[in-house]
Amino acid sequence: MHIIKTFFLGILLSMCIALTACFLSDYIPLGVVTLSIVLGIIANTFFSFSKNQKFSKGIRFVEKNILSLAIVCMGINLNFFILESLGASLFFLVTSGIFITIISSLCIGKFFNIPYKLSLLLGIGNAICGSSAIASTEKILESKKEDVGVSIAVVNLLGVIGMFFVPFVAIHIFQFTESSAGVLVGNTLQAVGQAVAGGFSVSQVSGEMATLVKMSRVLMLFPLILILLFVVQKNNTLSSHNKNHQNHNGSFPKIPLFIIGFIFFALMASFEVFSENTVLVIKNISKYLLVLAMAAIGLQISFSDMAKSGIKIFGIGLIIFLIQILYSAGVIYILF
Repeated sequence: MHIIKTFFLGILLSMCIALTACFLSDYIPLGVVTLSIVLGIIANTFFSFSKNQKFSKGIRFVEKNILSLAIVCMGINLNFFILESLGASLFFLVTSGIFITIISSLCIGKFFNIPYKLSLLLGIGNAICGSSAIASTEKILESKKEDVGVSIAVVNLLGVIGMFFVPFVAIHIFQFTESSAGVLVGNTLQAVGQAVAGGFSVSQVSGEMATLVKMSRVLMLFPLILILLFVVQKNNTLSSHNKNHQNHNGSFPKIPLFIIGFIFFALMASFEVFSENTVLVIKNISKYLLVLAMAAIGLQISFSDMAKSGIKIFGIGLIIFLIQILYSAGVIYILF
């Protein structure tokens, strides 16, 4: 009973924030994940829930445990056999675009003197699949809650703007064909829903192409997670070696349980082990668990934590997004 009392209020508050975000998402076009974290930040700014022991333990429980479960279920969205639909040119565009976006983010972040992990989150969010990519990697990077909050807010705001901007420039500025316009939309917009909506706003052909390219980008989350695990644990090993002056074996990184679960569901989806109804249920569970976890993250941040860097981070995110668009457009001009 004591354990229930310790966590109950924080869990209940997180659930209320998440449900409110789900309701408001029908009226505010920011996406339910972004709304959840923003509402959490608003609530914590005015009522300081993160400093109240009656709420804080439950909030941290949701952020830590529910987020891990959400990441596990997110694996069901991946289907590795989609890559068979890509030709060599599209595969090059997708993989090189991700590399350029992340490297650009790190370089620009260093130039503007923002934290390395925040730069990496911005790059990953823009390069792969917005909020889902940030949520899947922030635990590996052990990022600050403020960095997670501002990167999700910025990346999703850019995605909303991009839904209208990228299709316009693809057709009217770059004068692409419908197919090439869909490729540009799919290779630049952050969230799956944004890419699909942006593509179909041009035409059926553009929508189908945008969906294919975007889902291929989402699949790159799997190798990216493994790379991050290896790099982070390699750095930790080197750091430990320098501190203790002991020899360590460069073994394969220890993979957290939530990543193993993520891989398991991705394989189940790829080989169609589950029925369509089961897959749909798991997808919905993943979505709502992620919304709940984002509410908990928001409840640990206040606007004062973000105010100093918010506008600056948006500007940096915008530069990264424009580089992403220009690079993709250049490759499309050459290869398609």
